[in-house]
Amino acid sequence: MAFFRQYVAPFIVVLIFLVALVAVSARIFLPSDLAAPAPVEAFEGDQAMITPITPWGGVNAAPRV
Repeated sequence: MAFFRQYVAPFIVVLIFLVALVAVSARIFLPSDLAAPAPVEAFEGDQAMITPITPWGGVNAAPRV
């Protein structure tokens, strides 16, 4: 158990940290349009203009039964 606590567990922690670091750093190499922040919703008056997307396809599609 001491071997796991001294060698294996710290290695797993460092490995997870390095994978996360590589994933976050990958944004540098993305094209500029993919690295842009998410678009902000357009507001009209005091309500946001949100287009609902249904899981069965299309914006105004009726569910298939």
